[in-house]
Amino acid sequence: MSKVIVSNCDSYELETLKASIQDAVDAAGGWEKFIQKDQKVLLKVNLIGPKKAEKAATTNPEFVRAVGQLVKAQGAKVYVGDSSGGAIAGMAPTKKSFTVSGIEKVADEEGFTIVNFDEVGPVLVELNDNYNKDLYITKIFSEMDVVINLPKMKTHSMGIYTGAIKNLFGAIPGLRKALYHKNAPNPTEFGEVLADIHCAIENMPLHIMDGVISMQGEGPTAGTPYHAGKILVSEDPLAMDRIAIGMMGIDPDRVSILSASVRRKIGEWDIDKIEVVGDASVLEKYQLPKGYTQNIVKDHSKVKNVIDFFKVVPVVNQKKCIGCNSCVDSCPVEAIDRETKLINYDLCIDCLCCHELCMSEAVDLKSNNKMVGVVRAISSLFYK
Repeated sequence: MSKVIVSNCDSYELETLKASIQDAVDAAGGWEKFIQKDQKVLLKVNLIGPKKAEKAATTNPEFVRAVGQLVKAQGAKVYVGDSSGGAIAGMAPTKKSFTVSGIEKVADEEGFTIVNFDEVGPVLVELNDNYNKDLYITKIFSEMDVVINLPKMKTHSMGIYTGAIKNLFGAIPGLRKALYHKNAPNPTEFGEVLADIHCAIENMPLHIMDGVISMQGEGPTAGTPYHAGKILVSEDPLAMDRIAIGMMGIDPDRVSILSASVRRKIGEWDIDKIEVVGDASVLEKYQLPKGYTQNIVKDHSKVKNVIDFFKVVPVVNQKKCIGCNSCVDSCPVEAIDRETKLINYDLCIDCLCCHELCMSEAVDLKSNNKMVGVVRAISSLFYK
């Protein structure tokens, strides 16, 4: 029997947030059940892109502050991390996402350590029954004592819903997310990727969902804010998603992105085997994606064409390069020649360590498609 605690919380006022989160965590067994003094605790936020907090696309910065303060009060060291959704026409947005979302400011004020997954690099995880033979996730998870998942309650235009299970896709650093999307273009196949990631993480005992203001409609970025006034807490990410789906008025059988997690027993899905503490009643007039309400059958094969169109690769700009070799030393697969700085793309895993860690900004992201440069220039106008 899994347990999901649903706590009421009407605003992002700090003390209100802390009280609601504390009550929910107490109902789950208390902080001492999950973290100990002097441990390193990573708050894995939803930082899908450079979106302001009021857009409700990312974990709210005050929500991060509240959880961080509560964790810090246990004597633990707080880290906050993610890798934003792919790249915008070849521009890696994670750094900007931390700034625009307001999470960087909160981390600076509270003494939390920001972790950009695109900078720390990935590790290859080998699983017995994984869908992806080459699963690379951020190595920071293995360096933490505890990972706490902080998803945002949102709809998703392709996957119908996104929450605790989907939030871990940010564990994939850099541009490699696009490859996994290409290899698994429909929600059912993509759900296998998400299940792989969860199977690879053994130190994530707690999930705390930001549903104070959720996103309805055409999420995960183009929807509208909805004041749900809820915080969900559970040790079981799938059970949490099952309850959140019900609260949003979604038929759970329509959320195929979670079918792999159900089959592979990532958590509990049977509603009769989930204990709910608190009010999980259906939210009124919650807008769902058009693809759900109109039963639109989408051609997911087009995803591959879009990904191929925007495909970029890192290239060392010899005119800017100062020969510091930070790109060479940071490459986890040794794909960059120390003398010539040429990149072996047969080895490259698109993690963007070279791009993110070059202090002279000498690693460019380039495409053979000239139109990508045009789209990139237009996109940059919206993310200044």
